[in-house]
Amino acid sequence: MPIGRVILFDDDHYMYVLQDQASAEAWWEMPDEYVCGFDALARPLRMTGEPHQVVLELTGDEPAEADLRRLVTDHYQRFLPGQAPPQASDLAAFVAELPVESS
Repeated sequence: MPIGRVILFDDDHYMYVLQDQASAEAWWEMPDEYVCGFDALARPLRMTGEPHQVVLELTGDEPAEADLRRLVTDHYQRFLPGQAPPQASDLAAFVAELPVESS
């Protein structure tokens, strides 16, 4: 089960940070727009389900912290030019610094 914040990327590689798995599943509408995602421990997620009924699940227990950091940096470069992504070396602090979507 995903733990803590959920970081999702759409088909344009735009990043969305949701408070938790339940929030993410309620907020995300179209599973075909999902490319990849991670929980707060940087464990990769997959999305299944139908439109307006998505489900997130872990694809394994191994963190992919380097991938998460790379995708976050790419998001900032593409969509937030002039703003720096979080620089915390500690994963928990890094994830805590990501801006959470408001509902």
